Amino acid sequence: MKSNAVSVLGSWVAVLVAGSLLAGCAGGSGGSAKEPNEGASRKTGPPSHSPSPATGATPSDGPSAASGFTPDAARVPRTSKDARRLVDSVVLAPSDWGRGFVAQSPAKSTPNTWAVLDGSCRWQREKLPHGVLAGVSRYSRLPGAGGKGTVKVSATVTAHASVLGADEQLSTTLEEVLRCPEQQPRTDERITGLMSLGVPYGVREQRYADDYVIEEGKYVEKGGGTQPYRWTVARLGTVVVAVSVTGAKGHTQPELNQLGDIALAQMLTRIQQQLKGK
Repeated sequence: MKSNAVSVLGSWVAVLVAGSLLAGCAGGSGGSAKEPNEGASRKTGPPSHSPSPATGATPSDGPSAASGFTPDAARVPRTSKDARRLVDSVVLAPSDWGRGFVAQSPAKSTPNTWAVLDGSCRWQREKLPHGVLAGVSRYSRLPGAGGKGTVKVSATVTAHASVLGADEQLSTTLEEVLRCPEQQPRTDERITGLMSLGVPYGVREQRYADDYVIEEGKYVEKGGGTQPYRWTVARLGTVVVAVSVTGAKGHTQPELNQLGDIALAQMLTRIQQQLKGK
């Protein structure tokens, strides 16, 4: 089973990297960032976004839309307890990012909350709305060394009560960039020049998820320094995973992109391992 998971992960990473290259050539909208962090540290990554999930719907029991993945109906979370178990098993810990990564402070989002972009384009954490069963974000970093700066990353998993609710999360992600091309994770931090690109299944060789969004922009540090910022999100059925990467001095854009792509592929693989039939 381990060898099969590695094979699947390798295939997804290849497709993700190819998709990133294609996105970078698509009319200047390579992808864009949109990730609030836990409380005062959204700069490190994106917790969940704030769509208005549908209510009254039931989890998908059949194939996960176009991706071809068929979850076992008995394993699709229907309660908050089951969903919390799933998101905790899928979200990446610092060690999952690679050698040298450690937890940020805070290291994890506040339980039973997710990030919401308010009317002033500022990120706030609010209680999970009806239709969202569970969500968690973990924040990690690669401390600077040898003349290189500190890379900050985040991983987020959100379990919805319905496929429609999960799909709306991605739709809202695209809409928020149009509404707020500049966003404020906290008082002294900004994400600017945000652009986004949605890549549904089958478009640009995207065949690993039901839907996929990539966003890019610039993270503006206190004092005026800027670093590349990239956020990617993918959906498999009722589960949405997201990854953010904030660059640093001495780290190339291809290196940072690959870091995020591998992380997203890891979580997609874990979803399939958790929800596939026996």
